[in-house]
Amino acid sequence: MTRLSRDDVIKAVDRADDVTIAQIIGTGATVEELAEAQAWLANDEPMINDLRPLAQGRVRELVDILSELEEDDEEVGPAEPGSTSAVG
Repeated sequence: MTRLSRDDVIKAVDRADDVTIAQIIGTGATVEELAEAQAWLANDEPMINDLRPLAQGRVRELVDILSELEEDDEEVGPAEPGSTSAVG
């Protein structure tokens, strides 16, 4: 199993900024561990039904990082139709 590269993270987490990418790579995780963390975030019920233990170690670190990224996306939220952005 090889450790994650920047390209691996960009392919798997399309909205990640440079800091988040560095945090993810810094965990020392593999592509498989990132996929498992994403599976936990997508829907933990099937994982629990398979009697898998809760995410631990590097997978848990990835879950924490990715969930923060999702929270940031929810705070910003989508722009309402017809609204203008103050950024520009």
